[in-house]
Amino acid sequence: MFAIGIDVGGTYTDLVAIDESGQVVFAKSPSTPADQSVGVMAGLEELARRLKLTRREMLAATDRVVHGTTVATNALLERKGAKVALLTTEGHRDVIEMREGLKGDRYDLRSPPVEPLVSRELRFGVRERLKANGEIATPLDQSSLDLAIAATGRSRATSVAVCFLHSYLNPVHEIAAAERVMRELPDISVSRSSEVLPQIKEYERVSTTIVNAYVGPLVKHYLTSLERRLKEAGLKGSLFVVLSHGGMAPVEEASRLAAGTVLSGPAGGISASRRCSELLGIPDLVPFDMGGTSTDISLVSEARAALSADGMLAGQRIALRSLDIASIAAGGGSVASVDGGGSLRVGPESAGSAPGPACYGNGGLEATVTDANVVLGYLDAAAFMGGKRPLDRAAAEVAIDRVAAALHLSRLEAAAGVYRMINLKMADGIRLMTLRRGVDPRRFALLSFGGAAGLHAVEVARELEIKRIVVPVAASVLSAWGMLMSDLRYEMSRTHYGAGARISHAEVRSLFAQLEQQATGRLGSWFDGPVTAERSAEMRYGEQIFEIDVALDDLDWDSPGLVDRIEDRFHVRHEQLYTYSSRDQEVVFVNARVAAVGQVASRGRHAAAPLKSSASPARTTRQAFFGGWCDVPVYAMESLAPGQTLEGAAIIEAETTTVLVNAGDRATVNALGWLEIEVASPSCG
Repeated sequence: MFAIGIDVGGTYTDLVAIDESGQVVFAKSPSTPADQSVGVMAGLEELARRLKLTRREMLAATDRVVHGTTVATNALLERKGAKVALLTTEGHRDVIEMREGLKGDRYDLRSPPVEPLVSRELRFGVRERLKANGEIATPLDQSSLDLAIAATGRSRATSVAVCFLHSYLNPVHEIAAAERVMRELPDISVSRSSEVLPQIKEYERVSTTIVNAYVGPLVKHYLTSLERRLKEAGLKGSLFVVLSHGGMAPVEEASRLAAGTVLSGPAGGISASRRCSELLGIPDLVPFDMGGTSTDISLVSEARAALSADGMLAGQRIALRSLDIASIAAGGGSVASVDGGGSLRVGPESAGSAPGPACYGNGGLEATVTDANVVLGYLDAAAFMGGKRPLDRAAAEVAIDRVAAALHLSRLEAAAGVYRMINLKMADGIRLMTLRRGVDPRRFALLSFGGAAGLHAVEVARELEIKRIVVPVAASVLSAWGMLMSDLRYEMSRTHYGAGARISHAEVRSLFAQLEQQATGRLGSWFDGPVTAERSAEMRYGEQIFEIDVALDDLDWDSPGLVDRIEDRFHVRHEQLYTYSSRDQEVVFVNARVAAVGQVASRGRHAAAPLKSSASPARTTRQAFFGGWCDVPVYAMESLAPGQTLEGAAIIEAETTTVLVNAGDRATVNALGWLEIEVASPSCG
């Protein structure tokens, strides 16, 4: 039986199949943004061909397909989601515009506010009110609700978000309103905040619920259609979707909580990075995932990836827990241009998969990072994608020449400038993830993956003074491989916020016991294997306006000093994050959270290459630019043997990725067949 991971990127769709013996086979297919399932099905066809099976035979022998999708991400970025109406407590319809009273950049006085996903004429106030303790102050007014539902119907909205004040404590009004909407408008999609995000903070709750309503219909349509196509094509197993927190869920759950899929694709890369950390015995990694459209950067510290509830995408607040990932508009398809002041710009625009870089020969005319890599000799135009998609070097040169003419530079100088600019941009992205959070990147190793990362990893690492780079043999499809390392996960949270009152031992035990029972029960409805529970809390000091997430695993929950131990965990975590703690200050317990985790059978956890017994010489040489034109030895990654050492300058090629090793750097093949590169210090000249 096979397990198949599928990661849809902006340029390519990556697929990995692992059989019961752990053998790993992978394939790539151009992504099809208009309908991602077309690229997925084409990729499955190619994957089956590599397994010497028909697609139907392969799917019939597959017990699990795990999918990372960018449908929700693209809907938000391109503002192509559903038409949403908001039903909210009378007098509170403008919360979505007032936000939290803060700007993204408080010193930029000219930046316009982000346009809400729900225009003001589609926000309808309903007469009802709960007190801050959840008691009913004003019963739900049926005539007011009728008027709001009628207005929603006339507006031709296709989705409704229901968010009433304090409903996280008592959802009775929201449930009644949602049921009424579904009766009166049966074809409309409904999201209610007490189900999407049942916790304190009105703006975060309404924003997240609106995002869920905005992307929900598209995600549900895509996933149910894909599931149907897979079943019709012969799939006997189940389709699961990776969520932003790194766990996976069945189609029904992912459709219900569609806002939880906005980081579906990048989350697979973090699952892979954690597994790589275990295999390598390197607890501190900077995962560096560079694809055709964007670069995703995160941190694995002490072998753990951080989860955050501070998510933001396309200016929209998404307060569901997600892996802490920074995405920057830098990829192989990033467009190089010259602005009105005569300065070189690289990105944020991307050529994507259609038309793609000029060298793809699909009609693209703009110069991209990939075109620069062809001009510099880093990419072999004839061998791209294993020779199945040769590149047009002449078209790349013509595109770079346009940039060079605008800059009054030579072709080579312009290409080198594009290469240098994109490296600096990605290094700055890593600085945002590390230095601005008090983390020194020099004590981390750089984990390089994604189809384009190997071409840039060494220079990015040198810019940051990172001394060690690791390149897995499955680097170009590592996110898809990581999806098969994911476990089933269902999270539940509940607010417990007393005005100045310290939570008691009995309250905290009861609260977590109830959440654990509910979360494990819900997960048990999808999964009949062993289930564990992870407990955490969001806490703060009394004068603060933000909370931090505190892991509460390995506590003695029967201890009479339980609350003291929880607060001590908070002080320790606060000091880790901000270098200080204030043990004499009041600690406020805000949200309790339980994640039920069902571990699925894992295969192919090493992602190792078939190992060679003896070192292999370079298969050829190629002219490439390393400070000057030189004949550079070119090695086939699959032919390298454990222990083999390569001195730079060198180029190492696999079917779907290329790795550069510069002069002074050294690459060694480890026991897994992966590359470990020692980066020389930057020269002082």
